[in-house]
Amino acid sequence: MTLLFALAFAGYAMATASYIVFFITQKKTIRTTARNILLATGLVHTIIIIGRYIAAGHTPLTTHHDTVSFFAWSVTWAFLSFRWRYRVKNFGTFVSIVIMSLMVIAALSSREITPLPPALQSAWLPIHASIAIMANGFLALAFCGGIMYLLQERELKQKRFGLFFSRLPSLEALDSLNQHCIAIGFPLMTAGIITGSFWAKQAWGSYWHWDPKETWSLITWFLYAALLHLRFTVGWRGRRVAIMAIIGFCSVLFTLWGVTYLLSGAHSYVR
Repeated sequence: MTLLFALAFAGYAMATASYIVFFITQKKTIRTTARNILLATGLVHTIIIIGRYIAAGHTPLTTHHDTVSFFAWSVTWAFLSFRWRYRVKNFGTFVSIVIMSLMVIAALSSREITPLPPALQSAWLPIHASIAIMANGFLALAFCGGIMYLLQERELKQKRFGLFFSRLPSLEALDSLNQHCIAIGFPLMTAGIITGSFWAKQAWGSYWHWDPKETWSLITWFLYAALLHLRFTVGWRGRRVAIMAIIGFCSVLFTLWGVTYLLSGAHSYVR
């Protein structure tokens, strides 16, 4: 598995480098190469996750390495599935950087397979954990779209049409991108919270404990719920939506890492 992870890491690095080169040169053959490398690497990564499952004997989503690795895998396939339906100019460059950043964190984390704690020995583990992290994958795409929107808007406002202006989609396209990504990520997040509450009932006898991770998950849910509400009822568009998508994803990351390492609670078993 170590060799396969090294192969996947190298594949993501090559895909990221290729996307960056394409961003600079705009040569379509390089973009095709980058996409093919990312697809092949995503398949290798799938094999790694299956291998970890076989080696551990349970869903490999209980350690820091496995969680972040699955997060990177989720972003990869969220992007590839999105790319199959939509065409967003140079989106892959920004997404690949996020994927590579997650893979670096996974590579620096311990890959030791540890016994499953009693509280995690439940059929809810693969359901809740996989749905929650896949939601994060689509929300990561919205984060990238938000960054791209702010960069493009800055070029337009300053009337300095430099590196980003000709390489990024229109503000309207980026706004639509955020809407589609959050429209998928938010229902998945909702399903993750619901399945987590059922798991909590089974493990601890109550649907909700106000554990720090539960609380921050709820805060994150309210952020995205507010964003969707304001978008469809008040008509929020553009810059405000982009900023909210970035803030929401920062809350996602704090729920994943900040709560785990800064706050103690029932979810502190994640290593």
